[in-house]
Amino acid sequence: MSGASSIVAMTPARRLRNIVGGSAGNLVEWFDWYAYAAFALYFAPIFFPSEDPTAQLLSAAGVFAVGFLMRPVGAWIMGVYADRKGRKAGLTLSVSLMCAGSLIIGCTPGYADIGLAAPALLLFARLLQGISVGGEYGSSATYLSEMATARNRGFWSSFQYVTLISGQLLALILLIVLQQVMDKEALASWGWRIPFFVGAALAVVVFWLRRRLDETNAFKAEDTQAAPRSSATLLIRKHPKEALLVFGLTAGGTLAFYTYTTYLQKFLVNTSGFSKESATQISAAALFIFMLLQPAVGALSDKIGRRPVMIAFGVTGLLFTVPIMSALSSVDNAWAAFGLALAALVIVSGYTAINAVVKAELFPAHIRALGVALPYALANAIFGGTAEYAALWFKSIGNESIYFWYVTGMIGLSLIIFVCMRDTKHNSKITHE
Repeated sequence: MSGASSIVAMTPARRLRNIVGGSAGNLVEWFDWYAYAAFALYFAPIFFPSEDPTAQLLSAAGVFAVGFLMRPVGAWIMGVYADRKGRKAGLTLSVSLMCAGSLIIGCTPGYADIGLAAPALLLFARLLQGISVGGEYGSSATYLSEMATARNRGFWSSFQYVTLISGQLLALILLIVLQQVMDKEALASWGWRIPFFVGAALAVVVFWLRRRLDETNAFKAEDTQAAPRSSATLLIRKHPKEALLVFGLTAGGTLAFYTYTTYLQKFLVNTSGFSKESATQISAAALFIFMLLQPAVGALSDKIGRRPVMIAFGVTGLLFTVPIMSALSSVDNAWAAFGLALAALVIVSGYTAINAVVKAELFPAHIRALGVALPYALANAIFGGTAEYAALWFKSIGNESIYFWYVTGMIGLSLIIFVCMRDTKHNSKITHE
């Protein structure tokens, strides 16, 4: 850290350039991450041969979940790195690992060619990407929150999820395009590799882009001699309440988010009976509107506070999750499925739009990236990464509706935390702009 003397005045144009640059990198990171979920319907048979489509998806979802288990490791390693070396350094390292993971997936032969080495390499690639995404969230959430001004911090930090959703949406759009221009056999045989090569190429561009970003003044204001060095021990010893808050408010929100985003496409095919093409189009259309909602909800939190917005998510999620999921399980009209999916995502916006800024506002600068990333990644590993696997497992034993109640229960637990916590907008620990 270079100290307060290196703080520079951020003009609106310069601040905007940094926010856009940081957000663009986040988009590519999440495109690479979600390409796995979007194309799993096609590559699952390549890596996991089986006569049962649910079993194939279950195996692919298992690897998806294992990738999440590495997110806490990435959050720990790169959260400390970003707190000690800078947010910019953390962002650059994370995109390098994501690039490597995407290249491995794109190049790995199938089970028929190299046997068990195929799923093993797929698993290794997802472990690399899990480390990358674990570090990306804390670094980008911290960077955007610190780069924004206090007056519109909710609005600008919401672009983390705008770009996160954009990455997921672009993965789905690429799938739709490939579905239109390639026959099913070619897409299932080799076309599914295309997004992983695209993602790796874009990651190289982002690496160059992130090296040109400014460091945040909040980071530069920290005096290395006076501030404690970021570490997991320091987080647990000095900030246990804040870490538990991040874990608790993430649990219900991330489970709901992954239920209505990555799992929804498979749910519409495997349960509702839609074709792969229709399910992809329904998911993409709902995600597009969901993406546009994020800045509006973030701006609302700048006006009325973070806590009321999160409470609104908790209450509506508690009341409507089971009815929406039950209706989706039996719907046979694409427009009705789209309306139900969008209603669910509008509810989840109360969490997604502001969760990054809420977490960043809980911690002082010297441990902010780690404090945001590690408990979030742990909650994601336990609840978000296992969402698909849990849903498919309940379906495989003939009790799919239990999953609907599981999601409802976790949202209810997070609601208790929303009600009890202080509003971070009025108690923010981000002190430099």
